[in-house]
Amino acid sequence: MPPSTDEKAGFSLETILSGDHDDLEHPTAKDIPDGWDQDGHVDTTVPQGYCVECEDQPAQVYCETCLDNYCEVCFSSQHRKGTRKRHATKPLSGQREKKAKLQNGANGKSSADADAMLADEDLDHEPERPTSPIILESNVGEWFVDRAKFIPLRLTLGERKYLRLLEAALNVSEYTDKIDTIGFGLSKAKRIVHQIRELCAILSGLLLSADYKQGQELFSDRDFEANEEFYQQLFELGRRHKIMNPDKMRSTYGKLMYLLQDSQTPEVKDLLNFTCVKPIKSVHSILEEHAALNLLRDDLVAIATKEIYAEGRSRREVQKDIKAKERAIETLAGRYARGSLSEETVRQCLYSIGDNHAFLRVNRDPCDRMISYLKAHFHPTDAKDAKSSLAIRSGKGGARLTHDHTRQYAYVIQSLTLWREILHDMFQLWTLAEQDLLSENVSYRLRDTGQGLNRVQPAPKTSRMMHSILNRAQKSIGSWVGSSVIHMGDHNVPNALMFIDKYSQIYRILLPICNTLQQIPELAKNPALRSYIDDEFGSPDGLAREILSDFFRHGFDGSGAGNYFDAGSCIDGRLTSAWNWCSTLEKKRFLPCFPTCR
Repeated sequence: MPPSTDEKAGFSLETILSGDHDDLEHPTAKDIPDGWDQDGHVDTTVPQGYCVECEDQPAQVYCETCLDNYCEVCFSSQHRKGTRKRHATKPLSGQREKKAKLQNGANGKSSADADAMLADEDLDHEPERPTSPIILESNVGEWFVDRAKFIPLRLTLGERKYLRLLEAALNVSEYTDKIDTIGFGLSKAKRIVHQIRELCAILSGLLLSADYKQGQELFSDRDFEANEEFYQQLFELGRRHKIMNPDKMRSTYGKLMYLLQDSQTPEVKDLLNFTCVKPIKSVHSILEEHAALNLLRDDLVAIATKEIYAEGRSRREVQKDIKAKERAIETLAGRYARGSLSEETVRQCLYSIGDNHAFLRVNRDPCDRMISYLKAHFHPTDAKDAKSSLAIRSGKGGARLTHDHTRQYAYVIQSLTLWREILHDMFQLWTLAEQDLLSENVSYRLRDTGQGLNRVQPAPKTSRMMHSILNRAQKSIGSWVGSSVIHMGDHNVPNALMFIDKYSQIYRILLPICNTLQQIPELAKNPALRSYIDDEFGSPDGLAREILSDFFRHGFDGSGAGNYFDAGSCIDGRLTSAWNWCSTLEKKRFLPCFPTCR
């Protein structure tokens, strides 16, 4: 019913601009039903027996104050601080437990009063103690067994020849250009099948030209379905190579994963008559297949797979470690080789574990070094002068956040600790990301995310693992500043592939800074450079402090997003800020001191 003339008169520009405008209501507002701004009716019913927060994991804990069921990870996340820390809990099976005792006099407070104190608990910098002790792995052998489940097997020489064929075929393929588009003639399923068959035909031709005899054996009077195992092997070794070498296949890996993602849909499978996906070969799967898992429990494994450092050591010491490592590898190869498990395969397994250690050294260790620099050059609470202060203010220098020195120090150290934990488990995260991408039950939708058309797909397994890592980092630090939101399957991080690609670049940000700081004493030995350093920065230590303070302030200031709402202190926003700092490096006055710029 349209508003009457009197109602329209009461809602005029004169009354809006008057002092009594607080009680004004638009004439049509009363006709608008509750929830008008939502996309539609949303069913908020949680499945019986599942966590009320994530809704995809079995409930394990019942909160007697919230009256809700949670899984362990979500409960820890929602009850980290404030009065929620003192909520009484009990397991859904077994004896009743109390998470913490309520203080005297607190029993009279209602849950509503308690929850009202949590308006901004994510930004509350209240120290807390871990709710449970960290369990240390006492058996090194079992650590190797668990770790080997997610360590891909290094490629052999023959597999590397096939890898070159795969990369060549992917380089000339226009798969994503033809599939991820709108308004094409054929149906999407038919386009996918056509492109997959075209790629397989290119691979067949390349193999035939590289090895005519083998090519004839595989493809003479046979169709694609008959060569299913060959195509699966080719695609699998490409995925395996990428996990072990994140810097490789920069332009082709995404194309490969999107092709395999499409091949997993039921409609495409029916049209193809074969599947392109097989599990990745891991060290654990190979040894388990040959009943040789005891190899990973052998005491010599630590020697046979250790990283050998040359920094600060004599040539004699390095050569001694190399000989000991070679003897350990040959001893284990002879001890555990049996039947179909050759000595060369055992060596490949040991080399693969060594590759994992090398990955950790290059990717994870810069986080440890930056944490050491932070602790060595800055005090957690006391900033003696402006140069030693990490304080930032929103709007100054592009910052989105406002933190005093103490708060920014804690924000930086927790971000670096979280990155370290993510990189420590990167191979496991990568495995779960591929499972999410290639899942038959989790579909994607093509969406304009502001950076072109992207495949937006939920990643439940990767998200679950990330929440576990975040929970572990929060417990190890004891406090948390900023938001705990993890973007996954939205316009910020469309799918698990984007997530993995984002966090595999952390070392590209931190390693040049670490190398520059390490080489400053050598730079100072050059008289001309020493004069420049003294004139501009006061001393070599002043140069190092300026580089660190600038990075710790503006590499963690919430900046870097395409708009105001997509940056900030969330888990992914921290890395976005560090990227943004790198893009401004050319404007820094200490740029000439970076080795790559000289």
